[in-house]
Amino acid sequence: MSSNLSPNPALVQWNGHHGLPRFDQVKDEDFALGFDAALAAHEAEIDAIAGNPEEPTFANTVVALEVAGDELSRVSALFWGKAGAHTNADIQALEREIAPKLSRHYSKIGMNAALFARIDRLWEGRQDLGLMVEEERVLERHWKGFVRAGAKLPNAEQERLADINEKLAGLGARFGQNVLGDEKSWSLKLFAEAELDGLPPFLRDAMAAAARERGEEDGYVVTLSRSIIEPFLTFSTRRDLREQAFKAWVARGANGGETDNLAIVRETLALRAEKARLLGYENFAAYKLDNTMAKTADAVNTLLRQVWEKARAKALEEEASLGGLIAEEGKNHQVMPWDWRHYAEKLRERTFSFSESELKPYLQLEKVIEACFDVAGRLFGIGAVEVKGVAAYHPDVRVFEIRDREGVLKALFMGDYFARSSKRSGAWMNSFQSQHKLPMKNGAKGELAIIYNVCNFAKPAEGKPALLSLDDARTLFHEFGHALHGMLSDVTYPSVSGTGVSRDFVELPSQLYEHWLTVPEILEKYAVHYETGKPMPKALLDKVLAARTFNAGFATVEFTSSALVDMAFHTRGAVEDPMTVQKEVLDGIGMPASIVMRHATPHFQHVFSGDGYSAGYYSYMWSEVLDADAFSAFEETGNVFDPVMARKLKNNIYSVGGSIDPEDTYKAFRGKLPDPQAMLRKKGLAMAEELAGSDA
Repeated sequence: MSSNLSPNPALVQWNGHHGLPRFDQVKDEDFALGFDAALAAHEAEIDAIAGNPEEPTFANTVVALEVAGDELSRVSALFWGKAGAHTNADIQALEREIAPKLSRHYSKIGMNAALFARIDRLWEGRQDLGLMVEEERVLERHWKGFVRAGAKLPNAEQERLADINEKLAGLGARFGQNVLGDEKSWSLKLFAEAELDGLPPFLRDAMAAAARERGEEDGYVVTLSRSIIEPFLTFSTRRDLREQAFKAWVARGANGGETDNLAIVRETLALRAEKARLLGYENFAAYKLDNTMAKTADAVNTLLRQVWEKARAKALEEEASLGGLIAEEGKNHQVMPWDWRHYAEKLRERTFSFSESELKPYLQLEKVIEACFDVAGRLFGIGAVEVKGVAAYHPDVRVFEIRDREGVLKALFMGDYFARSSKRSGAWMNSFQSQHKLPMKNGAKGELAIIYNVCNFAKPAEGKPALLSLDDARTLFHEFGHALHGMLSDVTYPSVSGTGVSRDFVELPSQLYEHWLTVPEILEKYAVHYETGKPMPKALLDKVLAARTFNAGFATVEFTSSALVDMAFHTRGAVEDPMTVQKEVLDGIGMPASIVMRHATPHFQHVFSGDGYSAGYYSYMWSEVLDADAFSAFEETGNVFDPVMARKLKNNIYSVGGSIDPEDTYKAFRGKLPDPQAMLRKKGLAMAEELAGSDA
């Protein structure tokens, strides 16, 4: 694309509040030209580094690479942020164009022979460079990155690898857009009171708001956003409507036509298998796991299988209990997937004498956000101050300054909490800018972290508070744990900043942070009724805490089955029919007919919308082994806010990013690596003899 126009300077010159982008000055049509200019600038920087006539040094090669491409990073951050959280047809069209173009750009860098020669020379002589630990990690990351990008391959194979990467980038963009397309195009409109039977007021309000957002002047709408579909499946007494909604939910990406993802999955798996072979790996799982804590597919499958057997046994017990409730109602149908949540809620109410609808009025979004900030203050000495009137990429997005006890600005945080049709489903953390201390071309001495969280909570009706489920509240804590990993980062080099760690370690800070949501003193303070302002009654609080492992078999089966299918795809390689493979795996492990994978293959965005969690979905469980053990470290002190442990946690986990090997950082915090028993106990899946043995 050629043009005499100049790109919009607001794309790269971020002069908003404390260096925020001026979102209000960037238009969708600015991105194409902005990418062209930024790609050209980065290519010139790379050529200058590769062609430097001086002998390679850590400074003139590695450090130069660390700060190169700043303009491209800024344009990309703005664009991909919008593509995920507030997209439209123009952004999606450019996404399909730019994803392959960026892949080709980075493939060209990774296969730059002169540049790799400089990196390789430094790597071979690293023992004589006098590098600090973080510098060694940065050099290693660059060297391995080049090798994994094909720097050592013959030219013909390099070109084929670049083609594969380019095709994979395009396929990933289309996969995610197809899922969003199915989510946007489906809704279930309800009008009659009989169709709303069992639905509590908070859900009716959310469905009414969703109807207005979709242009419906009256009535209620069930959407495929988890914040609506899951409570609908939980509370609706209309089994026919639950079945209809559930089948639409699990069919995302598998409806035929333009948004069908099965051909994309098939081509993606074939290309990934070929990529792994080109790079000398047996399969794509071996390639992806080579630079993780788990190391091998056997290690991953051993953990997953160990948990699966316990989870399946527990789930079958749970299913039998649900079947008993169905029989009590005089019905004779089996427990089907669209029944599980409904009858599990009834069983919870009977077992623990409370329901989700009773709990929800005490979980206001505002109060849960306050709780997130309070926990961070108690553990890490930081506080949040909301800044009003600062434009973001959507009017719903809120901006906060994160400051330490002395008032020093440590980071900027943005919260985007409500579902909308322009936002992909799920919840995530990302950064517009990562923390580091390297001098920049603009004279800045390093950069401040600018982190954002995206969630999909149901937006309340005008004038009413947003009320969360307990799972929603956990999601908010989880994503804020990721945000803290970015905001507390204290490293020199951008490539190891914040969440720049191995995939099966990155979930530790987020999953660990979830534990503090259900600390009694936090719930006592922030779980207050939205109408009366009174705290959650102790009796209800005790029931909530007692029910923490309720339905654990179901939840763990949902997750583990997805992780096992992911590993099977990426150890087998190319497959003719992905759904046949999915069925073979599920049949082989004895998947209960009453439960489905949390993410079926055609909408498994973690794995197929890009390759971030491909052969890596297991990492949530791997990190869960770590987080259960890590929280035990606090519990063992008798104070879950113990300042000594909190300081060790911050200094060894949250602030070091990828500057130190993850095993070393964890052992520095805990003194040892954990085994899975703490995680199994947390889930309520450890057998009686294992619990007894763990206490010995």
